[in-house]
Amino acid sequence: MEQLSNISNIKNILGKHGFTFSKALGQNFLINPSVCPRMAAESGAEKNIGVIEIGPGIGVLTCELARLAHKVVAIELDKRLLPVLDETLKDFDNVKVINADVLKVDLQRLIAEEFSNMEVVVCANLPYYITSPVIMRLLEERLPISSLTVMVQKEAAQRICARAGSRQAGAVTIAVRYYCEPKLLFDVSAGSFMPAPKVDSAVIKLDIHQTPTLQVDNEKNFFKVVKAAFGQRRKTLPNALSAGLSVSKAVANAALEQADIPLNYRAEQLTMEQFASLANCFEL
Repeated sequence: MEQLSNISNIKNILGKHGFTFSKALGQNFLINPSVCPRMAAESGAEKNIGVIEIGPGIGVLTCELARLAHKVVAIELDKRLLPVLDETLKDFDNVKVINADVLKVDLQRLIAEEFSNMEVVVCANLPYYITSPVIMRLLEERLPISSLTVMVQKEAAQRICARAGSRQAGAVTIAVRYYCEPKLLFDVSAGSFMPAPKVDSAVIKLDIHQTPTLQVDNEKNFFKVVKAAFGQRRKTLPNALSAGLSVSKAVANAALEQADIPLNYRAEQLTMEQFASLANCFEL
């Protein structure tokens, strides 16, 4: 197959199949030839590794993953791309394309059936509109995967990889760091895509903890407290927690005092350990 990141080749392939881009699905295909090889290499794809790819598009990243990995299972929502992928991936016998919504697929079953006795990683160029839902689903289900290497909107990448206790931190920062160690790998300019989005992107890698590094009494409470704290991030914690958890300000104050957290703090000032201590002080 000719260079898939070449604009002329992309237009020819898509034109042949009568394909038009869907804004609703956030479709932006990579045309920068250096991005996918680097992304595939950073993902940890090797001959003994299985890869789940989400949203393969026309298969630019899929080809690079297939060259490195033992097997690639690509999950594509848009059935219009299936004949395109049949053409672009015809040289690879280690790729399987599944037409499905990744948020609805039984991933535990898929991994058991497709990657028996194999280490599995996830690699994907994620549409901006499903970045957080996809990442959190993959982490919350505690799937037998070792890492996620994903391209997301640059601002989202910075938020996800921010340090807890910094101004850039948000609820997703704390949630992601609970499950894994995030790392910002490299930036990708808007001009690297067709059509070009209005913002730049970045590739991040999330190395999943085998066991949580944070001890909390109740995970659901922990995430409720984190969500409430950042729900009104400009307000001090007593106000944010009171509103977000539907508790009195006195209850919020008591929990903060028990966790030895100043009452004038805001969510972005708390470390992971302080969030854990605070959550352990609530009975929700």
